[in-house]
Amino acid sequence: MSAIPVTAVLWWVGAFLATAVLAAVIARTSAATRLAYGLTATVSAVGLFFALASLLGGSDPSMMTLPLGVPWVGSHFRLDGLSSFFLVVVNLGGFVSSLYALGYGRHEPAPERVLPFFPAFLAGMNLVVVADDAFTFLLSWEFMSLASWALVMAHHREADNARAGYIYIVMASAGTLALLLAFGLMAGPEGAYSFDAIREGRLPTQVASAVLALALLGAGSKAGIVPLHVWLPLAHPAAPSHVSALMSGVMTKVAVYAVIRILFDLLEPTEWWWGTLVLVLGGITAVMGVLYALMQHDLKRLLAYHTVENIGIIFIGLGLALAFRANGMDGAAALAFTAALFHVLNHSLFKSLLFFGSGAVLTATGHRDMEKLGGLIHRMPATSFTFLVAAVAISGLPPLNGFVSEWLTFQAILLSPDSPQWDLKILVPAVGALLALSAALAAACFVKAFGVSFLGRPRSLAAAAARETDRFSLAAMFALTFLCLVAGVLPGFVIDAIGPAAQIGTGTRMPAQSALPWLSIIPVAESRSSYNGLFVFLFIVAATMFSALVIHRLASRAHRRAPAWDCGFPDASPATQYTAGSFAQPIRRVYGTVFFRAREHVHMPQPGDTGPARLEVRLTDLIWDRLYVPLAEAVGRVADRLNPFQFLTIRRYLGLVLVALVTLLVLVALWP
Repeated sequence: MSAIPVTAVLWWVGAFLATAVLAAVIARTSAATRLAYGLTATVSAVGLFFALASLLGGSDPSMMTLPLGVPWVGSHFRLDGLSSFFLVVVNLGGFVSSLYALGYGRHEPAPERVLPFFPAFLAGMNLVVVADDAFTFLLSWEFMSLASWALVMAHHREADNARAGYIYIVMASAGTLALLLAFGLMAGPEGAYSFDAIREGRLPTQVASAVLALALLGAGSKAGIVPLHVWLPLAHPAAPSHVSALMSGVMTKVAVYAVIRILFDLLEPTEWWWGTLVLVLGGITAVMGVLYALMQHDLKRLLAYHTVENIGIIFIGLGLALAFRANGMDGAAALAFTAALFHVLNHSLFKSLLFFGSGAVLTATGHRDMEKLGGLIHRMPATSFTFLVAAVAISGLPPLNGFVSEWLTFQAILLSPDSPQWDLKILVPAVGALLALSAALAAACFVKAFGVSFLGRPRSLAAAAARETDRFSLAAMFALTFLCLVAGVLPGFVIDAIGPAAQIGTGTRMPAQSALPWLSIIPVAESRSSYNGLFVFLFIVAATMFSALVIHRLASRAHRRAPAWDCGFPDASPATQYTAGSFAQPIRRVYGTVFFRAREHVHMPQPGDTGPARLEVRLTDLIWDRLYVPLAEAVGRVADRLNPFQFLTIRRYLGLVLVALVTLLVLVALWP
């Protein structure tokens, strides 16, 4: 038996729903915020504790069926290693977001629009992870989507937010339709909607490939793979920051869970070229996501695009695992799969932390535009420190957690020469180069984000008057900072904890790492590579202290204060500082002209005109203009053509129904 029964999960899902009902009733009272978020944090903490116990227990799955849903199917639930791992991600994110919201949520102008849907959103994500049949899964998926849509629309009177909510619900509905078709194909003519029945069936290769495409469309759109990512940079900035953290750090991982459950658990057999498709999607998504992010000046939009980049990194790991597993390279598949899941956990940690930091900045200054920030390190030192740690982690620098998962992914890439297909031998190193490029650009992007927002001089009165955020928000941010450091310094324990999930995905797991000497990790063999996060951390601490000691002892004790460098203009105006636009200009000129059709135009005043010169930059989102705009126009044209059908007479309606019925009967008769 599992360490905990699946009924425990249903109990805490029920507690989330009860909290949602209570929050709806008391939303307008003064105690509503603390009570609702306090209860949500408590339930999330309980869920996190039991999910960890189940994951570390690593025993047999726990299953149960309730007489709900489709009469002859019922509602099936299952708790195994894979679902336990994602329950940890969901409830850890829920706990820290609730803790953060205890302080941040007090600033919410309309709490009745957020409080009931926040615990409901967590309930939906928990249910998706333990659903064990198609009906329950899709019902939970839709519940999760609708709850998150309501949170995105919390400030619906703002036009941008209303547009973000509209695009999000359209994309979510399209994704659910794709998943519905995918499960329909997997169920087959017998209607085997329970996951156990689907596992026992074997689909023809063409049908299984169609399921792959539909799963990538359905779950991939929720995860944010390119070109289905368009809702992320709109929805994440529109939602309150603790909701943005949940959507970016957790909900996109539930979508990754859906992809893993379908491709690695339900579909058999797998084809090696499926891995190449996922790999290519992952590589393109990683690079395009970070390029989009580099062009942004809005802090939350920048973070949203970085979610796209990190989803690409996760899909690179999953693509490698698919390809290796299809070729019988079980050890390499376990390594790639573990790297992907490790990055799932890492991204949930540092991306939530970054959104918390941006929320603190937004509360303190009222601005998300980096061009109106600056100098916050002096006014918000604790927030600046945690944001810096998260920026280092997401940039993939040691000794933090982001480095370990990306390093494991590179180790899996280095095993590709052992694959039998020449396509993989050539393609995988190319994707590895894309991964390296995305890591370098991510570092540049966060130098820009931290440098422009927190360093230099304030660019607005609001930034100059900013104050540190509340203690609940700081507690949540420091908790995530600590976890980023622990996962980076002691990665062997994380890898071993992921083992039960990897066992389900690939049929095997990486060798035990936590018992290796000096807490090193050896993903393949000691002769090929090894890494010790603890030594790296101690070396960095010792080198820093030694440098400080040397400087303190040997440097001159004379002090000289001078203004920060301002591009050579000894002007008191902070506008002369290096800006987000000027920082991104070299990269924009290299990549933007191709991918975004970036155009720059300088408006110089006429002689005698004392007005300032202006630099105008125009960026074009080619994916939006070339894919979604024509698609929306085509849908509009079809809708216009169909519009007259709503004005038919009853006789014509009956005739139409008769023709449709006869057509369906003919199709059924001719179906082989």
